[in-house]
Amino acid sequence: MSRHDMLWSTRPISWDEGAFLGNGMLGAMMYSEEHRDKRNVLRFVLGRSDITASRPGNRDFPVRVPIGELALELEGWIYQPCEIRLDLWNAELRAVIPTTKGEVRIRALIHATAPVLLVELDADEGEHDAKLKWYAYPEVDPVLKNADGINLNQFIPETTVQHLKSGEISIGVQEYGSGEGCTTAWLTCRPDPTERKLGNWNRQTCILTVMKGVDNTVRDQAVQELRAVPLSTIGWEAWLHAHRQWWHHYYPESFISIADTQLESFYWIQMYKLASATRADSLPIDNQGPWLTSTPWPGLWFNMNVQMSYSPIYTANRLHLGMSLIRSLQEHQEQLIRNVPEAYRKDSAGLGRSSSYDLHSPVTDEVGNLTWVMHNCWRHCRYAMDDNMLQDVVYPLLRRSVCLYLHLLEEGQDGRLHLPPTVSPEYGSFKQLKIADAHYDLALLRWGCETLIRITDKLGIHDSLHDRWREVLDRLVPFPVDSSGYMIGENQRLDFGHRHFSHLLAAFPLQLVGDTEEERELILRSLRHWIGHEGDLRGFSFTGAASIAAILGLGDEALAYLRSLMHLIKPNTMYKEAGPVIETPLAGAESIHDMLLQSRGERISVFPAVPEEWPEAVFHRLRSEGGFLVSAVREEGRTAWIHICSLAGGPCRIVTDMASSPDAGLVLEIGGMSTVCPIQDGWIHLVMQAGEEAYIYSDHWSGSSPFKISPIPAEKGKCNMFGSRKPWRLYGIPR
Repeated sequence: MSRHDMLWSTRPISWDEGAFLGNGMLGAMMYSEEHRDKRNVLRFVLGRSDITASRPGNRDFPVRVPIGELALELEGWIYQPCEIRLDLWNAELRAVIPTTKGEVRIRALIHATAPVLLVELDADEGEHDAKLKWYAYPEVDPVLKNADGINLNQFIPETTVQHLKSGEISIGVQEYGSGEGCTTAWLTCRPDPTERKLGNWNRQTCILTVMKGVDNTVRDQAVQELRAVPLSTIGWEAWLHAHRQWWHHYYPESFISIADTQLESFYWIQMYKLASATRADSLPIDNQGPWLTSTPWPGLWFNMNVQMSYSPIYTANRLHLGMSLIRSLQEHQEQLIRNVPEAYRKDSAGLGRSSSYDLHSPVTDEVGNLTWVMHNCWRHCRYAMDDNMLQDVVYPLLRRSVCLYLHLLEEGQDGRLHLPPTVSPEYGSFKQLKIADAHYDLALLRWGCETLIRITDKLGIHDSLHDRWREVLDRLVPFPVDSSGYMIGENQRLDFGHRHFSHLLAAFPLQLVGDTEEERELILRSLRHWIGHEGDLRGFSFTGAASIAAILGLGDEALAYLRSLMHLIKPNTMYKEAGPVIETPLAGAESIHDMLLQSRGERISVFPAVPEEWPEAVFHRLRSEGGFLVSAVREEGRTAWIHICSLAGGPCRIVTDMASSPDAGLVLEIGGMSTVCPIQDGWIHLVMQAGEEAYIYSDHWSGSSPFKISPIPAEKGKCNMFGSRKPWRLYGIPR
């Protein structure tokens, strides 16, 4: 992991370059500012996902708001070169910062299981008076506050600030009115000279927490969180060990290594980012995660953002992170019902475009957003093979989301079932275009009906709507198509730039099409027509394009799209348009999965879209549908071996270049017994029991280290690419 740590040799000067920490709820981003009056300040800009404020007149929904920062104020100006490292393996920031007066050394982390930011500061004599100071957002100097620009669409509430003390602990209360606000508590201490003394350096330690709310109970809770942090040497080390232990357990849940060190680093930083942004008992991932900055999108968006943010967790075998989404839907089912018109509430539910964490978002002209969210939940169940979740959450909510469509269906003169004009997300957004038979909605309705039939058959449920779902599948109008490929909807081809892939949803992520050569040709034609319109492409356009190309087996093209993405993401792998949109880099991680492992039903495709530039690749414990953990190694442009562990038992069909010919000479090893591997129609067919493991390899394979998982050697000069801006490393300029 160390070769993927983010490094800075000059101080980061914006959110785009900042070093970020988080534990799924509390976050901090460390960066500085170029203004001469603030060259002595290093900021830890704070964020907490659940702190929101209501806008006047109850307009729309409560929005995320900035909460302030912990500032390291130095005696001298920050000089260079700095040595800043975000240690991914330990989820810790370490830095050596020279100034015009001396030097400071920093260690910072947000504890994995406690809502506490720790900043340890060691200062030499020249920086003896360096101090850590908390500022509520209204108290932040305008030079710093405006460093990342001002978005006039962003609501900033009028805030009153109250400073209190509880013994040695300082407390800052920010009230937004109507009982809303947040409470920050912090303690800065200098240890006993006999404990943790570092030569002639002066050490101080700050621990800080932020809580939602402003009443006395919240203040007491904040104080208790800090007093629970053991400051004695033995307790301190145990507390830090618990933090590291969480992360050391998290990372090995799966492993990948590819012959592209930049993309490999990007991938692992996304795995770090995911667990920093959400946890099983946390809130769903919104547009920015815990690291709020200037934005017009301070909440949850459901016409792509939430869905793509969660997309990597399934194949990455990190399903526990997805429970934040599952739990939120389960807890707010009544609100999802209230989101639809009253006439439909008896059997329907839905989600509008955006909301706060209460999911209050009335459905207007975007009908399918909840259905798309349910596709994520369906994936979760399929990868976990969790029938209880399927029955208690997915089935009832998917049924209600499809029922909303059923109320809208109309029979046309052609005898087909049609949908009225709706919005295809983000096509002609400012024109407010509504299109009949929008591909987006037709695809979601078709997928929803197919999946409901599949669920009820699996669970043995006799649903009164079963025949209606079947009728819809039989009579629903086909996806509108013209010479350019899939259309936006009826009589609406893609005529201008379109950043969203809403008109390609049947291909990705729903994968309703692609089984025949004719369908694959249509998908490819649609993909290239879409990307050919350059006017409105964004970062997530290229993640969608990469995944579609991977589904078609076009590894070189998928890689080209991902490399385009690398030019659009920020140096710290964040992504921003008018504001942060976290789903784009996370979806890039899913695109890498799609190149290495794909699964659909019983089919598991191993290395389905590896580019020519990657003769070697390896992954371990990636998860597929059906609850299989898959490991594989690629050597010299061919798959060397595959290992499969069945967690739930059941059949699977392995698609691999190892089975490309009937006389492939493959060996299947299960339970220590070796047999000839069964190949039928180019597939390897297996039926496995729960807990059973199988190896597949060539009968003439002579790997030097049988069944060993090890990283691909890094490309020279390509390690630690992210953090500060290092574009010259891409072009072989000597370091």
